[in-house]
This record gives sequence, C-alpha cells and structure tokens, in this order.
Amino acid sequence: MSREKFSVGGVLYDRPFKIRRLNHFGISVDNTGESLKFYRDVLGFYVSDSIDTALSDPGPWLDGVPDTKIYFLRHNSDHHTFVLMPRPWIEHFEPPQRTDLTVNQITWQVGSLCEVVEARKWLVTLGQKVDRYGRDPGSNWHTYFPDPTGHTNELEYGIEQVGWDGLSKPVAMWPWRNDHPELPFKSEVTEVAEAGARGIDIFSGHRWTDDLPKTYDVGGVLLARPFKPVRVGPVSIFVADIDTAVAFYTVRLGLTVSEETVVSGKRVVFLRANTEHHSLVLLPLELRSILGVRDDSTLLAFGVQLGSYEQLRAAKNFLEKNGVKVIDLPQELHLGIDYVVHAVAPDGNMIQLYYYMEQVGWNGQVRKPANRRRVVPGVWPETLDALSDTYDGETFWGHWASRQGHLLA
Repeated sequence: MSREKFSVGGVLYDRPFKIRRLNHFGISVDNTGESLKFYRDVLGFYVSDSIDTALSDPGPWLDGVPDTKIYFLRHNSDHHTFVLMPRPWIEHFEPPQRTDLTVNQITWQVGSLCEVVEARKWLVTLGQKVDRYGRDPGSNWHTYFPDPTGHTNELEYGIEQVGWDGLSKPVAMWPWRNDHPELPFKSEVTEVAEAGARGIDIFSGHRWTDDLPKTYDVGGVLLARPFKPVRVGPVSIFVADIDTAVAFYTVRLGLTVSEETVVSGKRVVFLRANTEHHSLVLLPLELRSILGVRDDSTLLAFGVQLGSYEQLRAAKNFLEKNGVKVIDLPQELHLGIDYVVHAVAPDGNMIQLYYYMEQVGWNGQVRKPANRRRVVPGVWPETLDALSDTYDGETFWGHWASRQGHLLA
C-alpha cells in the first residue's frame, strides 16, 4: 500500500476517506413482499419508499417473481437502513460473483461528498473493481465495489432524512445519477428550493401508514410491539479467504480489528468502524456446515440493537409467541455483546437482536474476557447490574414512535 497520506477534513489518513459507521444493509430475497411482512410488521421497520422493477427494468428476468418491488426500510430518520431486493432482479442487474451471495450491499457512511468522490478515484488507482457510482433514491451519493468474496460494499454520504410527517421525497425529486459531480456541488437546501421553483409538490412523497394497534408500553410509549430497533449492525458474513478479507477491510477500507477468536478450530475476526466493539464479523465459509446454518447464503446474521435489556427479553417472548424460530449460537460468535436473540426470518435470514455493545476507548483496548458479563445460555435474569458502558455508544435520536400516520387536513 502507498505511504501517501490524504487530508480528510484536515486530518491525515492512509486513504482519502474515513468510515464513520455502518449506515445500512441490503439483502436479496425470493419474495420481497413476504419478507416485508416480517421486517415491517414483526420487527418494526418503517417503509420509506419502494421501486417496482417491473416498471423501471421490465424483462423476462422477472417472470414468475411474486413481488417485483424493492423496499426501502428504516428504523430512524435515515431514508433507509435496510433494503429488500428481488433476488432474480439482482441476479440480472448486478450478477453476483457467487450463487450464494444474498447480501446486496454493506453500506458504510463517510463524512463528506468529497470523501465519496476521492475514495472512488483512489480505489481505481489501486486496481479495485468499482461496479458503479452516482446517486440513487434516498439522495445519498455513493461508490459501489466488491470485497474479495464478492460482497458489495458501498461508501455513501448525504442520505435523505425523513421528518416527523413521515414523508420521503417525491419521485419527481429522485436524484438518479450514474456519475459523480464536479465539486463543490449544490446543497440539498438548494435542490429542494429548485424543485419547488419547477412546480414540484415537495410534500407529495411516500408516507407509509402503520395501522397496527399500539398496545405495548415501551418505556412509557405505546407501540405495536414490545421493543424498538434503535441501531443496525453488526453484519456477520462468511468469506472465502479470511486473511484476504481482513486485509481488504482493514488496509483498503480502514476498519480496525477489535478482537479475534477461534470457533470449532476456525478463525473469526471482529472489526469496528467507530467505538463499537464490532460492526463487521468475518467467518470462514467452512463454519457454515459446522454451525448448521444455511449453506445457500454467505450471510450469517444481521444485527439490530433494541432500546434496552427489558425490550430484548420482551422481544424474545414476542417472537416466540408469533411463531418465529429462535436459535442459540456459540457465545464466541458475538464477543462484545452479552445477551442475544438469534431470530430466523421466514425468508431464512438470521437477525441478531441485542441491547448492549461493548465500547472501545481511545487506547483501542477491548475488555478482557474475565471482565465481561458471564451469560448462562437460556437464563434471562429480570434485571442486570450496569456495566461501565451499558447504553453507551451511538444514540437513537428522536421519538421511538415517529409519526407514520396520515396528516389531518
């Protein structure tokens, strides 16, 4: 790697960008409509927007596809933090390197538009394949490129924010672009003003209505389920060569190895983008059969943090009551997290629900194993003693129940 240093906002780094956090994640599924019922109605994600590929990209690749829509979901004010895409369409539009690649994007947020543009230029000089770059619904500028196994990574900046009214931008304002702009570029405030001047009704965007009864007391607020997603990640993926994968995510993307462990004789690596113990877990493909998980996907699990330990306990009961399969995995697969619920969605994907993520300080040291909470599998105490970093880390902003209903005239 070049010894050249790059100024990122006036601070020198080994690459012309700095990943701040995992922003969103996407999977390809056989039936997006059926999957939506679980992630929306059971887990509580909101629907920000949808794109019907039968209209935007019609063709024989959609024959027999039960739902041709892409669904953009969110748990906070970001336009999307989770994306569902029709697998047959993805296999046509962006053919994966492997037949078991169901992850269609692992999206990392950087700090500026300049970082997105300069990252793309820098990656090209390294010989990195860049699949596409530009701007999509959600307003974020991006650069897409694969890791050595073929998982699509995205660097993004400027994702659209959905406010109290639950409205996303109207289709007429969708900023489709297959290029990067000359910098500096106009601000979003200017874009909105220009849209209004062109006669676009800027309040005509999509608003999903949540009609489920709100009967659960969640920290003093009535919600449709006894928990609230407050953060997405980590992502746990199987890779073809773990040494090559670690080098890609550390040297090329700048993530930091927090910790390593051995599971059934196989190396597992935990990497972080910020102060969280990990935002990415890399596992060798050989572990799939050893763990007894699905062998048709390189995704082990996608993490969703809930608002509290109390919510996590309630979520376990809620999911089991609703017929969702909950399984146990070795504690070594989620170092830095104590209590976990691994829920298997109807589409076969595993969701890792948790409430606590260990935080790493300025010296880069994680907790010693002896200082971590001891968890007995299957035992869920009613209350826990606080750790020094309980409820620390990325904070959820805004209301747990942001407005999703219709506005009164």
